[in-house]
Amino acid sequence: MNKLKLIIKREFLAKVRNRSFIIMTFVSPLIMAGMIALVVYLSKSSMEKINVVAYVDNSKFFSKKDFKDSNTIHYINLTEVNLDKAKKIVQESNHDGLLFIPEKDSIEQITESIQFFSQETPSMVLISSLENNLEKKLEKEKMLQLNIDLKKLEQSDLNVDIKLSNYSGEKSSKLVNGIKIALGMGAGYIIMMFIIVYGAMVMRSVIEEKTSRIVEVIISSVKPFQLMMGKVIGTAGAGLLQFFIWAVLMFLMLVAGSYFFGMDSMASVQTAQIPTDQMEAIATNDAQFALSEILKLPLFSMFIWFILFFLGGYLLYSSIYAAIGSAVDNETDTQQFMMPVIMPLMIGVYVGFATVINDPHGTVATVFSMIPFTSPIVMLMRIPFGVPLWQIALSLFLLILTFLAVIWLAAKIYRVGILMYGKKVNYKELYKWLKY
Repeated sequence: MNKLKLIIKREFLAKVRNRSFIIMTFVSPLIMAGMIALVVYLSKSSMEKINVVAYVDNSKFFSKKDFKDSNTIHYINLTEVNLDKAKKIVQESNHDGLLFIPEKDSIEQITESIQFFSQETPSMVLISSLENNLEKKLEKEKMLQLNIDLKKLEQSDLNVDIKLSNYSGEKSSKLVNGIKIALGMGAGYIIMMFIIVYGAMVMRSVIEEKTSRIVEVIISSVKPFQLMMGKVIGTAGAGLLQFFIWAVLMFLMLVAGSYFFGMDSMASVQTAQIPTDQMEAIATNDAQFALSEILKLPLFSMFIWFILFFLGGYLLYSSIYAAIGSAVDNETDTQQFMMPVIMPLMIGVYVGFATVINDPHGTVATVFSMIPFTSPIVMLMRIPFGVPLWQIALSLFLLILTFLAVIWLAAKIYRVGILMYGKKVNYKELYKWLKY
């Protein structure tokens, strides 16, 4: 046990004292914050762009009021000129496009004949906005032709808002469900990235010691199983420390950003985008209710389950990475073994995004949350929606049991492969090592 502690300490300090580890620990949050700021800036710039659209209306169904400027579109009326001249004007003025509404015998024919001319492919958002604007006007015209009373029709317009609650009377909301989805997806994605990044780090560490022949000296003092476990646990400790530092730095940057830049600007953006009456309704109803419901979520128990599945999934996969590293002489030879390792992680993420969102308690989601190679991802995506305790306990038990079986098999491969040099290893050879 003392030797295992020394190996864990050695691996932990070797990773933490590494210059690249230190640099990336403090630079990565800045890079992430910069990327988020860049995405927000580019999104805001694209949303603030005003498209200049000229139109030629020969149908006589529309008036200037129907082409009222919006926050994203500025209209120019070229109805007085013919289509060819309008195209030339738009091209010379470098406008975003020309909307042509022809003269037809019926509204149905008009809807099928409207054209949009542009030098480059227009954005789908622009086309969708134009279609919505034209559809509303033409629908009203068609209703008038059918002698439909528009005032009565508007009075009959209703908005159904289904209230969510369980059988015990506890209320919920669609916003809370969205937050549950975000929590589950975020937890599953973090685990997948941690396993891939730090599992590969364990594998590279094993390959490095094997190729430099340092392992021959180490093996003379400790058992191969102790060396493998020390690498797995030591690297996990370094990774958890790095994640903790990232979380603290991101929290501090978020607080500082909201204090210096975010509060007033976000409030002004929300005020500009949402009408006053709607904003007041949201503030007094949904926002307060959603906040109270979020605080009622079992956040502490969710955090505990996250840690347990986080560690279980990492230990399971990192032992496989260590076995692969011991079986090869360089990182290039690991490619043939990586696909069977990464595939369950990809399946877990796919099942989570495709199934858990729509049916978190369905058969597919439940089964994959029990399979040890996908349960760390799928189960964490299900937990925010409320999973019976026996299912969580069974999934965790199977995960730990599989980890013990896999690490026993990985240790058999590690024990033989760590001193094996100059031989191309395949699955048949690995099977022989397991039988030794």
